[in-house]
Amino acid sequence: MMQAPMPPPKKGRAPKAELASGSAIDPVDTTYLKTLMGYNARRAALSIIELFLERLAPYGLKPVDFSVMSTICHNPGVTSRQLCSSLNLLPPNLVGLIQSLESRGLIERKPHPHDGRAVGLHATPKGQALMVQAEQTATELELEKTAKLTPAQRKTLLALLQKIYL
Repeated sequence: MMQAPMPPPKKGRAPKAELASGSAIDPVDTTYLKTLMGYNARRAALSIIELFLERLAPYGLKPVDFSVMSTICHNPGVTSRQLCSSLNLLPPNLVGLIQSLESRGLIERKPHPHDGRAVGLHATPKGQALMVQAEQTATELELEKTAKLTPAQRKTLLALLQKIYL
C-alpha cells in the first residue's frame, strides 16, 4: 500500500516525525537547547554510550569498569586513590568495583613498591587480553560514531572537550 507523500513543512518548522506505530507527532522547537554545551555534549555522549553498552556487553564491562580496567592496564601498580582522582570516582564506589574485577580474575593487588601502606593494582594476563579486545572494540565504535568528522576534526573535538573538564 502506497502512502501519500507528506506535504512540505511550514516555513520555520521541522517535518512531523513518525513514531514506530506509524502515527505522526508534531515537532518541538529545541533551538535554544542546541545552543547549550551541556545539552550537545550529553546528546553526543548518549549516542556513543548506547552503542558502547551493546558492543562491550560480551566483555562484561560497563563504562566505569572499562575506564578502571583501561587505567590499570596502562598504569600497572596504580593505587585506588589515583584511580579515584584521575577518573573522578568516589572511593566507596570503587571498592566494590575493584572486588568484582578481582573476583573475575582480571586484576590483582600487589604491595606498592614505594609506599608500604598502599596497594598497587595490576591487570592479570586474563585482564590484559580482555582489554586488548575491549579497547579495539571501543576504538572501532568511536570511529564509527564519529564517521562524519575528519581525523583533524575528531582530534580538535577531543582537545576542546578535555579543556572543559581537565
